Amino acid sequence: MKTKINFLLLIFLLTFNAFSQNTYVFLGSYNRDKTAEAIQIYQLDTLNGKLTKVTAAKNIINPSYLTISPNGKYVYACTDTKTPNAGSVSSFEFNPDNKTLTFLNSQRSGGENPVYVSVHKSGKWLANANYTEGSVSVYPLLENGKIDSIAQNFQYTDGSVNKDRQTRSHVHSAVFSPQCDYLFLPDLGADKIRCYAFDASQKKPLIETQNPFTKTDLEAGPRHFTFHPNQKWGYCIEEMAGQISVYNYDNGVLNKIQRIASHPDKIKEGFESSDIHISPDGKFLYATNRGKENNIAIFSIDENGLLKNIGYQSTLGKHPRIFAIDESGKFLAASNVLTGNVIVFKRDLKTGLLKKTGKQIKMENVSCVQIKKI
Repeated sequence: MKTKINFLLLIFLLTFNAFSQNTYVFLGSYNRDKTAEAIQIYQLDTLNGKLTKVTAAKNIINPSYLTISPNGKYVYACTDTKTPNAGSVSSFEFNPDNKTLTFLNSQRSGGENPVYVSVHKSGKWLANANYTEGSVSVYPLLENGKIDSIAQNFQYTDGSVNKDRQTRSHVHSAVFSPQCDYLFLPDLGADKIRCYAFDASQKKPLIETQNPFTKTDLEAGPRHFTFHPNQKWGYCIEEMAGQISVYNYDNGVLNKIQRIASHPDKIKEGFESSDIHISPDGKFLYATNRGKENNIAIFSIDENGLLKNIGYQSTLGKHPRIFAIDESGKFLAASNVLTGNVIVFKRDLKTGLLKKTGKQIKMENVSCVQIKKI
């Protein structure tokens, strides 16, 4: 009898914990004014896609890209983005019970125009990509969520063939490998995906490898990168070429197996491909196209990791810079910078197609959206 009671109690606690968790949507922006809300947080209703505002933060400039710590307690942001002779990374503490987002501290970004931050799975390291000067910085993260001073900073000067956009390096993202033992840096300016081994136990964790970079096609402009849940394949969205390159992945090495357009064949120019993500079940890949299109390209992923285009969905706004998929895979949220709106779409789990749901959120110059279950 006692064993049965304990079992029922365990079931109750597990059920209570599952229902006590909530899903939150985090929005960053080019607010350009400290009196304007720079970061906003909403709760996502995982039944109907409705967003309800929880809290916001002011007194910071241009938190253009956000990432959330693995435990959901801290928000890290690229700040002072697109600000001449400036650039920083900042930390905030999110308390959903008190509905507060509290600024903790900032550190210099180690280069102008920070555009992407990633947190190591241990929650103890932060990696930041700086676009304008082409560099990467890594920082230890303290127990209280604050960012410590820069541990390493590497800067690059090499460019590529496009005289208008590739006169020098422009690192556009910093993405950890699935096991967080490597860090990949798509470099739009140099047509390279740079790579370092990452040893989280060292004071200087970035370690040069025998394969320091993977060359992309010329004028590709590699921007963002993501790994498949099975950890065997990597996918890179190429901003300038409007293509997605697919790679076999093994222990820090990328080998290209496919390159496919992220935009319709009828579009020959004026596109700026942006962000890329894979559904949690690994069956579908999504990529945003800005410029003339303003849509999300949808691809199925076959058993060899190759992509097949199955459709497009308008983002119902202009310049969709960043989008995110919730952990259940039921919803996708896209941020449109120029129209200042965020649209939530319901994902069809079988077909991968998208349908607008809920009410759009308005936030001027919204540049980033992240979703986290806490």
